[in-house]
Amino acid sequence: MRYFYFHFLVLSWCLLLISNTHELEQDQTQALLELRTYLEHPTSLQTMENYINDLCYLPLSSNFSIKCEANSIIELKVFGDKSMKPLSFNGFAIPNQTLSKNFSIDSFFTTLTKMKTLKVLTLVSLGIWGKLPNQIHSLTLLHVLDLSSNFLFGTIPPKISTMVKLQSLTLDENYFNTTMPNWFDSLFNLSILSLKKNHLKGSFPFSLCKIKKLEVISLSQNQLSGELHSLHTLNGLHVLDLRENRFEFELPVLPKFVVTVLLSNNSFSGEIPKKFGELNHLQHLDLSSNRLKGTPPSTLFSLSNLSYLNLANNVLSGEFLDKLHCGGKLGYVDISSNKLSGLLPSCLVNSSNGRVVRYARNCLSFEYKNQQRGSYCKESGLRWKKLKEWEVIALGAMIVGFVLVVLVFGVLLCKKCDLRKKSRHNLLPNFVQDKSTAGVSSEVLANARFISHAVKLGTQTTPTCRQFSIQELKEATKNFSLSTCIGDGSIGKLYKGKLENECYVTIRTFVLSKKCSIQNLKAKLDLLSKLQHPNLVSLLGHCIDGGVQDDSSTQKLHLVYEYVPNGDYHTHLSEYSAEKALKWPDRLAILIGVAKAVHFLHTGVIPGCFSNQLKTKSVLLDEHCIPKLSDYGMSIIKEDIENFETKGEKKSKSCQRTKMDNDVYNFGFIMLESLVGPITCDKGETFFLNEKASFGSQDGRRKIVDPIVLTTCSQESLSIAISITTKCISQDSSSLPSFEDVLWNLQYAAQVQATADADQKSD
Repeated sequence: MRYFYFHFLVLSWCLLLISNTHELEQDQTQALLELRTYLEHPTSLQTMENYINDLCYLPLSSNFSIKCEANSIIELKVFGDKSMKPLSFNGFAIPNQTLSKNFSIDSFFTTLTKMKTLKVLTLVSLGIWGKLPNQIHSLTLLHVLDLSSNFLFGTIPPKISTMVKLQSLTLDENYFNTTMPNWFDSLFNLSILSLKKNHLKGSFPFSLCKIKKLEVISLSQNQLSGELHSLHTLNGLHVLDLRENRFEFELPVLPKFVVTVLLSNNSFSGEIPKKFGELNHLQHLDLSSNRLKGTPPSTLFSLSNLSYLNLANNVLSGEFLDKLHCGGKLGYVDISSNKLSGLLPSCLVNSSNGRVVRYARNCLSFEYKNQQRGSYCKESGLRWKKLKEWEVIALGAMIVGFVLVVLVFGVLLCKKCDLRKKSRHNLLPNFVQDKSTAGVSSEVLANARFISHAVKLGTQTTPTCRQFSIQELKEATKNFSLSTCIGDGSIGKLYKGKLENECYVTIRTFVLSKKCSIQNLKAKLDLLSKLQHPNLVSLLGHCIDGGVQDDSSTQKLHLVYEYVPNGDYHTHLSEYSAEKALKWPDRLAILIGVAKAVHFLHTGVIPGCFSNQLKTKSVLLDEHCIPKLSDYGMSIIKEDIENFETKGEKKSKSCQRTKMDNDVYNFGFIMLESLVGPITCDKGETFFLNEKASFGSQDGRRKIVDPIVLTTCSQESLSIAISITTKCISQDSSSLPSFEDVLWNLQYAAQVQATADADQKSD
């Protein structure tokens, strides 16, 4: 009987365990469904609508992913489309920008905290609004928390300081508007802190200096002020981004292993510390738009890893040393708008190495164009002269102890200076035009450190580019059969494949150049895979087929992208049936999405990802008509591809354009086709020149603008779009707008159109 009771108890205990496990899974499923309701059914979660299987096996996309472990959710990433942000936010719901006024942020996070096993939580651009509640700290296992681009305001909850497992905390592009917290030292595992584009006030949080694992600090575009003390204790720091704040006084002492330092648009004063010339790991340094004075240290230019140096818009003065040496990787230098005088050293003049140098609006010698003259430079010269006299006197006082010897040495020194001036006068310096319109060299771009959305998530959430085996891709494409070939892209052949996990992918195939270095190529592909944006086709991984030797002549590169099922924008513009044709508001939404993607490519990396093969055939539409740009970033790997050429890229015959200008110019033709319908890629410029005048009158517009656009647009919205289109296709490269201007105008046109549509409905 005792044995019977014993077995009965064991069996009951096992059944209880099984019951609890099943109950936990149900709780998590219910919580996820409730979250979808709270978020008002965003398009990124529409895959859940009719899904009847285990939610852990939901198909992944660039806008949604979920990972489970032992019947529990450990990772949840949701990207929405509510990224349009007003300059200010008063704490109340905004139609079409935030979630509705019925949304309760407390209820939302109460439900969210039921997923206590979460390690990674990313909720971006979902329109979540309100004060971030303290119960967020209940997610004690979180390693990564990203709530970027929402409408969170008020105080960052102090209880976050108890989430000791946090490795990455990202709250960018919100409306936090109180004093910067200073309780970070308890987060001893933190490696990434990004709070940029908020309204935080106060001083730099020096509790960060106690976190040994910290790699990235990004607090740019806030209202932080005061002095920035020494940061030398942060030995693991790689990225320091404090742009566009109000920091003042002298520049701080930096840790010796720092890679990227961005301190522009502050009020730093004093001289650039000589210690900066000892930062041998430094790759990018931006000190522009401050109040720095004195002569830049010569050792700064010769740093072996430095590729990007921006010292523009300060009050730097003095002359460069004649024998100043530039490091081999230095590809971009901007010293414009200072008070530097004399001659440029040869390494900043000789353009044969592809180095871009901007030096306009200084007080340099008359050989250089676009320089300041008159009282602006005399003031600089007088200060420099006084400094020289002081140095001579000080040197004399140290060498001798009486006035007579000082005078003798002064006479000798004057004679020596006289001879030197005569000698310099007889020399003919190299002449170079200011390269103020030049783009950044490909070497700088290839070596750039990505510091925006990709890097701020760190290696924990943005893994290196996955390496597929050739066998996996052959199985996915039925051995690259013709039936899976979906055409030739602007570069490379395209195949549609189905992976083992039932996910569809697009595979682009290239033949590699014989000169290609596999090691360098993998590094570039890793950078490309970290470019994550809702309007970019995500690079999921790659496969290099044909061995691993750099000199192999049979190697092929296969790039694996997410599959976008709904065709390209060019095809949709060719659709004229009333039911399927894209109306004007739809076209504006697509243009805005593409403009956001390109703006991200220009500003999300340093110095920027340009020449992005922009055309209507490169804009793909998903099942919800959300645009995704393909073919971007190919300029990074073009040197590694055999017979690399871009089909149909529009180029101006009348002027030389920078890489950034090319993207603006080519995007102008995407807007033009949105207005008038599809144009053969090599006829766009001719069409525009012939028909440009027609845009100026109502009768002219009726002749050339797509009838579907004419019947679904307001005249004011159309006029705004035509205006920015003609600016983008201008033959005068100096008058081209920035992508920020393009995006603003398109959003304004969409707002005008939405207002007109609402008025029409009310009538």
